Amino acid sequence: MPESAQPTVVLVHGAFADASGFRGIIGKLRASGYPVVAPANPLRGLAGDAAAVGAVVGAIDGPVVLVGHSYGGAVITQASAALGNVVSLVYLAAFSLDAGESCASVQAPFPPSMLATTVVPTSYAAPGAAGGPDLYIGEDGFRETFCADSDAELAQVMYATQRPLAAAALGESATAAGWKAIPSWYQLARHDNAIPPLAQEFMAKRMNSVTEEVDGSHTAFIAQPERAAAFIRKALAKS
Repeated sequence: MPESAQPTVVLVHGAFADASGFRGIIGKLRASGYPVVAPANPLRGLAGDAAAVGAVVGAIDGPVVLVGHSYGGAVITQASAALGNVVSLVYLAAFSLDAGESCASVQAPFPPSMLATTVVPTSYAAPGAAGGPDLYIGEDGFRETFCADSDAELAQVMYATQRPLAAAALGESATAAGWKAIPSWYQLARHDNAIPPLAQEFMAKRMNSVTEEVDGSHTAFIAQPERAAAFIRKALAKS
């Protein structure tokens, strides 16, 4: 990929979604002159997903600000430890793991979120995953769990187009944590029904992240793209 005078922003989506959710953020960052890439996250398993995202980031000439939402945070945490061009990590209501932790284990000490009751396993094994089913969010609970601050019409589209997460990915432990050497920023979603806000507070504090709270759902960055883009620009200004 060509080298840019500005850091490149790489946006990594999480489970039950795809990169189209970053549409608002992409437009605002590009209007500010920043190149943006939003690759597909395979959602098959932490090590493989991190390798896939890492290959994209490693091909970029110049500095990268790596942004992850939800499970995408676990992916950027793992991937960034092996990448020399990542200068900042930004977490949007996202998992940041330590080595030996999984997405399941890091939130286990906290009261479970609504997602624990609205997620639905498939009756078949997840294609391309280590074992077990795929996971979706059921239709009845999708909007309240995932995107309560988006309108009903958009929520219906997001439900219909959701990409499943292999159940095995939730229990797969990280083997590295890039945030131990790379500065981090964390935007905490106060009304998140997918990742407990208390777990988000714990992860942000542990990383010593620059932190702000947003009065929104798990996908507050979709409902409030300017707020999310402004937060990412803070990381870019320090890069």
